[in-house]
Amino acid sequence: MSRRRFLHLAAGLTLVLVVAGAVVLSYFWLPFAPDDTSGGRLAPPGGDHLLGTDKLGRDLFTQLLIGGRIAIGTALGAATLGGVLGVSFGLLAGFATRWLDDAAAVLLDILIAFPTLLLAMLIVAGAGASLGTAVVAIGLAMAAVVARLTRVLVKQVLARDYITAARVAGISWPGIVVGHVLPNIAPTVLVNLALQAGLAVLAEASLSYLGLGTPPPNASWGRMLYEAQATVLTAPAGALAPGIALVVLVIGVNLTADGLRDVLAVKGSR
Repeated sequence: MSRRRFLHLAAGLTLVLVVAGAVVLSYFWLPFAPDDTSGGRLAPPGGDHLLGTDKLGRDLFTQLLIGGRIAIGTALGAATLGGVLGVSFGLLAGFATRWLDDAAAVLLDILIAFPTLLLAMLIVAGAGASLGTAVVAIGLAMAAVVARLTRVLVKQVLARDYITAARVAGISWPGIVVGHVLPNIAPTVLVNLALQAGLAVLAEASLSYLGLGTPPPNASWGRMLYEAQATVLTAPAGALAPGIALVVLVIGVNLTADGLRDVLAVKGSR
């Protein structure tokens, strides 16, 4: 593993752990109640309010911590859903007959042609805005990407000589999937899921900014950005805080995925 990749992994994990640690802390301690409006409208940073207050008098640091819960929860939930559905569909397509495989490939190409955010917006608009709907919508959009990648990887593995040897040895197809296919495709799929998790954070923030994500009074970094846009010149902390948090988390996830790619490649080559 190169020094540059190692630094990427270390920096990425540090950024992600800082955000994750703050989120875990928020479950045990918050500076103020989320609905506490006693701080005064648009109070500047300092004193009891580390980042100041928003236009309703709520503590911005408290809102930021709660928004972190939503961001990480969305990333984990969407990546899990997208991974389970995508890998399952990709495995079925990889083992399917030729015409079923071709039909699956066309279906996946159609789904991937829709931008993740647009597809999520359509699902949320039909099902109603909520955190659960946003996670499901983003996870379904993510599943198509994971499924196409899995399908390609499965076909590559099935073409290897050791698969033929395993079949000659009498190993069943479920045994081949568990013993050979999944271990060989797991590194690439995991790296892709890590990258997709970063996109899920941005997608949830975008949905919340457009009013299609987590509804009020729940705090979301995207909603915080929307609510702060009218006062960005007079109270910039309201926009800077969630914006910086988004950048830190997404860069951290991407750097971690970049370093993870090398770590898993080294292990896979042994």
